[in-house]
Amino acid sequence: MAELVHKGASRSTTALNDVLEGMRVVSHNSLALLGLCAVVAVVFLAGRPEWRHQMEARALTWLMDRATARSDVAELDDGEVLLAMAEPEAIQRVTAAPVSELTSQQAAVTMWIARRYSVAPEPVGRIVQEAWHVGKRMGVEPTLVLAVMAIESGFNPFAQSQVGAQGLMQVMTRVHHDKYEAFGGRHAAFDPLTNVKVGVQVLKDCIRRAGSLEGGLKFYVGAANLPHDRGYVAKVLAEQGYLRQVASGGKVALNAPLPQGVLMYSTRPAAAADAEALDGGVAPAAPGVSPSAPKSHEAPSPLPASPDRPERVAAA
Repeated sequence: MAELVHKGASRSTTALNDVLEGMRVVSHNSLALLGLCAVVAVVFLAGRPEWRHQMEARALTWLMDRATARSDVAELDDGEVLLAMAEPEAIQRVTAAPVSELTSQQAAVTMWIARRYSVAPEPVGRIVQEAWHVGKRMGVEPTLVLAVMAIESGFNPFAQSQVGAQGLMQVMTRVHHDKYEAFGGRHAAFDPLTNVKVGVQVLKDCIRRAGSLEGGLKFYVGAANLPHDRGYVAKVLAEQGYLRQVASGGKVALNAPLPQGVLMYSTRPAAAADAEALDGGVAPAAPGVSPSAPKSHEAPSPLPASPDRPERVAAA
């Protein structure tokens, strides 16, 4: 009888050991299979960035929903509050372009402007890119477009003068409100790329109306019927000369001077020829631009708009 009991216990122990060993083998194989699936999934997603972005967006949305739900029952820390306010699509509203995506001319101009005006190169790069694109389409030299921005706003897309000129190119929004309708309304004046498009159109109209570049700039600043423009034309043409020089590979000091006695936003000198038709190249530097200007890495400080700035007739 004792022998039978012993045999039964031995069989039970063997069966239990077999079950445990089977479970170990199955678990080991399952974990190996799971790891293999994970590796395959990672390799697959690496080749499908759009799927990966979708999964990341869904995960972030889930985390945001959880953080929002928790805010109803408990106080969140700063990191959780920020997560609850997260907008993955916010990047789509940013006006910026990596300098590496620009042409060599555009990149040179971008970096010079960024250092001269103490602004970030990425948003300036996108603005430079747009000036090249719109300028070529409308037959206005990109360096002239950028020079107008420099003197008008110092590359501040939210600038506004005392007479209501707004944005990068200081277009008179109330005068040219019709041109902004195609872009959703007058507030589009503060979108940098829209302001460039409208501003270049207004500038071209002014040049056509005056019959010359200098006359067009006087129209643009609203000084066409005044005895003087307070040096505005000379200042724009001087800055254009510098930009041409930079775009053609020349060296221009960051603090290169402009004609004095002009109370505008910015500071820059020289003289440049009339705007030339674009064929993909950049015109040579304007006469009077000195490549040996004093070298300094200190950008000139923008000045506030003058209270006695000419009332604009057509633009800016």
